[in-house]
Amino acid sequence: MQTRRMKATKASSQRVIADLEELATLTSNERGAQRVAWGPVWRTTREWFAAKLQDELGITPYRDGAANLWATLPGASSRSIVLGSHLDSVPGGGWLDGCLGVLAGLEALRLAKAAGTRTMTLHLVDWADEEGARFGRSLMGSAASAGALDAYGELAHLTDRQGVGLPAALEENGVSLDSVETAAAYFRTLDAAAYLELHIEQGPVLEDMKAPVGVVLGTMGVERYNVRFVGQAAHSGAAPIHLRKDAFLAAAQFALACREISVKHSGKTPKTRVVATCGVVKVEPNFVTAVPGSTEISIDLRALDAKVLKRMLADARAAAAKAAKTHLVKVAWSPLLHITPRLFDERLMTIIREAVTEVTGRAPEIPSGPLHDAAEMAAVCPTAMVFAQSSPGISHTRLEDTPRSALDKSIRAFLISVDRTMAMLGAAPPRA
Repeated sequence: MQTRRMKATKASSQRVIADLEELATLTSNERGAQRVAWGPVWRTTREWFAAKLQDELGITPYRDGAANLWATLPGASSRSIVLGSHLDSVPGGGWLDGCLGVLAGLEALRLAKAAGTRTMTLHLVDWADEEGARFGRSLMGSAASAGALDAYGELAHLTDRQGVGLPAALEENGVSLDSVETAAAYFRTLDAAAYLELHIEQGPVLEDMKAPVGVVLGTMGVERYNVRFVGQAAHSGAAPIHLRKDAFLAAAQFALACREISVKHSGKTPKTRVVATCGVVKVEPNFVTAVPGSTEISIDLRALDAKVLKRMLADARAAAAKAAKTHLVKVAWSPLLHITPRLFDERLMTIIREAVTEVTGRAPEIPSGPLHDAAEMAAVCPTAMVFAQSSPGISHTRLEDTPRSALDKSIRAFLISVDRTMAMLGAAPPRA
C-alpha cells in the first residue's frame, strides 16, 4: 500500500511551468518552437529531458525500437499506469503543444517518488513523432506501440520536402524500419492498466465556455480524401459560360456543400459537434485567362460518432456528384486517411471529472477534434485525457498560449487524477 499520497500543490504546477519556460528558451526562436522530430533540436530536447530524469530522479530513460523514450518508476506491482505525450513540435509551433503533458508527467513521477511506496509501476513516455510534421505520418511512435503501424507499408516510401527519405532520417537517429516493428512487443511487457494524458485543447471551445480545464470524451474519427474534378481547360474570353466545363466551380460548389453538411449533422452539445474542412485546393492550368480544366480539393470530415461520420461521408459523395453534374465535369475520390472514433474509458473519465471539479468548480466535457497519442492508446488500454484551455484558441503557431491560471489548474487536476487512478487500480484486481 502507498505510505503517502501524492500532493498536487501550486508548487507542483509552478515547477512544470518553469520547466516549460526553460524548454521554450532552449528550443524556440522568433518563429516559434523548432522541435521537429528526427532533427537536431528534437535530439537536444530529449537530451535535456533525459538529464532531468537522471539528475532529479535517478532514472535513465529507455528508448524502444520506435524511438519512444520511456522513464519507469517501479512499484509494488509490475502492473502499470502510463503517462505520456510528445516533445516534438511542428516548425514554428507553440511552447505547450505536447510538452505540457510530458513535463506534467515528470512532475507526477517526482511526487510519486516523494510519496514513498507505490502500489503500481508508473511509466512516463515521450512518444516519437506525434506531429508527423516532416514526413506526414502522425502518431508514429504511439501507433507502433499499439501495433497499429505497418512500418514497411506506411513509412518506407515517405520523403520530406528536401527529398530525404524517412528510412534515412530514422537511420540518422539510430532507428530502422525493423526496429520500429518491435515497439508493440515492448509495450505489451508494461502490463498497462491505464493511459493518462494532459494536453492543451488547441481550439477555442473551453475559452468560449470560460472554463480553464476540460474532460475529453474521446478523439473524433476522421475521413480524409482528395477529390479531383476534371473538366476542360479553355480560353476565358472565348468559352461561353453555358458551354464551360469548369472544374474549379464544381470544387467550389462542393466546398460550400461540405460546410452545410457539417451544419446539418452537428448537434447542440460538444459531444455531437462535427466538422468538415476543405483545406487544400489545386487548380490547373492556374493562370488568369484560363477556365480551370482540373481542380483537386481535400475534404476532412470529423465526428465522435462513427454512424454520423459515415452519413457525413455519404452526403459529401452525393454533393460531389451533384457538383460534377451541374458543371459538366467528372469527379474521382482518393483516400488519404481513415481513423475510427475513439471514446475514452468511463471509469477514468469519472476520476478526471471529480478532479477537475475539485480544482475548478465544474468539469465541462468536450471531444477532441485533433488527434493525440491517446487515440492510439485507447485501442489497447483504458485511456483518458485532460484538456487545458487554449487562448486565443489556436495551436501549431508561436501565438499558441494558455493563461497561467488555467495551466496551474489543469496541471493540478491531472496530477490528482494520476494519484486517484493509482489508488483505484492499485486496490482493484486486474480486469479479466
